[in-house]
Formats: sequence, C-alpha cells, structure tokens
Amino acid sequence: MASARFFSLFPVVTLSLLLTTTDASSRSLPTSHETTELNVVSSLQQTQHILSIDPTRSSLTTTTTTKPEPVPIFLNSSSPLSLELHSRDTLLASQHKDYKSLVLSRLERDSSRVSSILAKLSLALDLDETVYQPEELTTPVISGASQGSGEYFSRLGVGTPTKEMYLVLDTGSDVNWIQCKPCSSCYQQSNPIFDPSTSSTYKSLTCSAPQCASLRASACRTNKCLYQVRYGDGSFTVGEYATDTVTFGNSGKVNDVALGCGLHNEGLFTGAAGLLGLGGGALSMTSQIKAKSFSYCLVDRDSGKSSSLDFNSVQIGGGDATAPILRNNKIDTFYYVGLSGFSVGGQQVSIPAPVFAVDATGGGGVILDCGTAVTRLQTQAYNSLRDAFVKLTANLKKGTSSISLFDTCYDFSSLSTVKVPTVAFHFTGGKTLDLPAKNYLIPVDDAGTFCFAFAPTSSSLSIIGNVQQQGTRITYDLANHVIGMSANKC
Repeated sequence: MASARFFSLFPVVTLSLLLTTTDASSRSLPTSHETTELNVVSSLQQTQHILSIDPTRSSLTTTTTTKPEPVPIFLNSSSPLSLELHSRDTLLASQHKDYKSLVLSRLERDSSRVSSILAKLSLALDLDETVYQPEELTTPVISGASQGSGEYFSRLGVGTPTKEMYLVLDTGSDVNWIQCKPCSSCYQQSNPIFDPSTSSTYKSLTCSAPQCASLRASACRTNKCLYQVRYGDGSFTVGEYATDTVTFGNSGKVNDVALGCGLHNEGLFTGAAGLLGLGGGALSMTSQIKAKSFSYCLVDRDSGKSSSLDFNSVQIGGGDATAPILRNNKIDTFYYVGLSGFSVGGQQVSIPAPVFAVDATGGGGVILDCGTAVTRLQTQAYNSLRDAFVKLTANLKKGTSSISLFDTCYDFSSLSTVKVPTVAFHFTGGKTLDLPAKNYLIPVDDAGTFCFAFAPTSSSLSIIGNVQQQGTRITYDLANHVIGMSANKC
C-alpha cells in the first residue's frame, strides 16, 4: 500500500463577453482620465446567444468519420500538438431559464473552486500525510452533485483504437483521469464511458511504479495501483491508475501516459468525461509529455466559439506582456506569477509590495488559474483597486448594491456604449497588460446590470481568473520560466 497526501481541487466557473464597435450614443467620463469603451448592446446580445445554443445541433456533438492516423510521438519529443478548446456552456447553458440564473450558477461554482484551491494549498503547507486503505479509496462519499462541470474543455483521444472524449482543462491540477467501465458510480457525460478492455494499449500500473508513488492519495490492491482525488465540495474520483496512448486531434499521439481510470465518480464535471491536468506537478499532461511550452486562448464565454490548446508551438513575441513564472517550494502544481500592482484610468494604484509576495511559510503570492473565473485579490489590494475604479466612475448610474461575489455594479440599461476607466495589470519586470473593458465589467443579467468583475479574498493567496484572461493567448514558456500574454490571438 502506498501512502500519500490527500489534496483537493474543483474546476469551476468562467464568464466572458464580446466587445465590438458601434456608432450608438455613449456615456462619457471626463476626458482627463484614460478611458476605454464598453459596447453594452453587443454584450447583452451575447447573453441571449449563449442561452439559445442547441447542444444537440452543436458541432461539438458531431464526429468525423475518417481522420488521418496521427503519428506516434516519444516522450522526449518537442513536436507541436494541438487541441480545440471550447467553453462549457456550448453544451450546458440551455439548462438555465435566464441569463441571471446562469451567472449565479457560475459564481456558485467559482466559490467552490476557490475554496478548493485554498484547501489544497493549506494541506500542502501543513504537510499532513494521510495513509489510505484500499477500502477507503472505493467507498462512495456524499458529494455536491449539482456543481456541474469545469468551464473550458478539449476533445482528447484515449486508447487504441482511439476513443475521443471531452476533458475539462485545468492548470490548477495534475492528475489526468477519465470515467471508466465497469463504472460503479458515474455521473452523466456526453460521450460513451471508456472501456479499458477494448484498448490494446491500456496497461495497469503496479504498486511499485514511480507514477503510483507520485500520487498524493493512492493504495494497492492485487498489485494494482489505485488513485483517489477528492474535491472541495465532497465530490471525488476513485479508480485504477494506468497508462494508455493519448491522441491530440490530428497532430500526434503519445504512448504510455499515466491517467486515472475512474470507477467511482460523483458530483463532478457533468458533460465532460474527466480532467486534463496542466499543472506543474510530475503527473500533469505537460510534465508527462515533456512539453517545453503550452498555450491557450479562452474565448468569449458566451459566444459558443472555440479556440485552441497548443503544446510546443506558440512562441512569446517581443510585443507581448510577460511575467516570470515563480515556484512555491511547498507545492508544485500552481503557476505563480510576479504581479507588482495595477493602474486605473492610467494612474498607478498604491499597493504595498509584500501584498503579492510568497512568504517564508509558502503562503501568499499570485497564481494564474484557468478554472477560476473571477480574479480574487487579497482584501487590501482589492479595496484599493475597487476604490480607484469607483472614484473615476462617479458619474455612472449605480446598479444593485451587490450581487453574489460583486459589490460594485452599474445600471447601463439605457446605454448603447459607455466610456469607462482603463484597468491594467503590472508585472514584475516592468511589463503591463491592458484589459479590454469586457474583461472587468460583465453583465449579470440581460437587463443591463454590469458588475466590476473582481472579488476580495480573506486568504493571502490572490488568483488571476479567466474573466481577465479571456481573448488573450496565454503562453507558458516552461523552459524559460516566463508567461506571455498576447491580446487578440485566439
């Protein structure tokens, strides 16, 4: 039996909008401040579009009949690999009666996501080793089955012959897994559940395998490695840890990738078959295929469009905003970035440097996470950013005092466009990322209520979420420990 640390994570919510140009009338701020334009009409049109998508007619549910056979790739290869990247609600948004209920559902999942990240970090800092018996790894747990799936997913092939399935994309997790037959407890997914007995390349891992030893929660039964991942809301996946061939669309395939074959799964990612872990740990997909870099662009959350997830193919350009990838020696999963502060309306927001630093115990710092929607800032930083924004929007009509996570909202129901203060991230090293207005003012209903899309956290850890990342290609240069951010390169 292997002993391991238990960890938790719950991939959750994202929001996004579309910004276009219009000749319609707008509300303006004083010209002495740096401003940008938010297209209110276009954003509200998107709220109707996402609810009208018919998943049964979506291109996501169709399959091609013939494809060229991908070329096998060895694990030390740096060949480019690519997958399509889709948003969750292209399959599931029609479950909601209106846009506000969709937003509230997203925000509820987002809170679960953040709680799980903090729990995972807390366990890492406490260094609390937990030993599991095989029986513990196969006992169903009461879970929050209503939480739904993660927010972005890719279609990946597993096994020989290849079976394609949707996997949730997660930069805050390492263990890759899928639901498998014979499934004692499985949630609903859009593709047939994977049957390992039909794959000629599926191989169970023994208890002495190095991959088994790298699991944080594992056990041994009849010399087969068992894994467990439990999540912050009580959801879980439990099953056999194995290797199989993984196919990346038509760009290539990699043999002997370790992944969990989940036989007991509850309350997780409705619609998706499992999880694609892109974290910094040894068991993540990026580590296993020895990727020198990977990149993604999170498309407009409400558009129904797709983008791509690429390995070893996108380079950081000279004009890109960049930030150093920092490591926390207490936990290798998360991608910490060097953030120095913000500016609003072209003016620097005063925030003490230690607010964003990792301290001696491994606490604090800033991580970049594709599964968290709304950027969470340590309370002092959030208050400074919000107050600077509110000061420069005194002439705009205030909306509801608070909605879920948001405490700063506006009523744009009578406007076609509106001029708002610019918001920018400043990273250590002197680089700046200017955010489009749609990345920090988001509709929370279809009536014209928009909220400032940041939220405070009582934790010392800050998280840059995917509302702020949308429409920007994020490139993780793992070889040089740099993250690049390229606007409008989806």
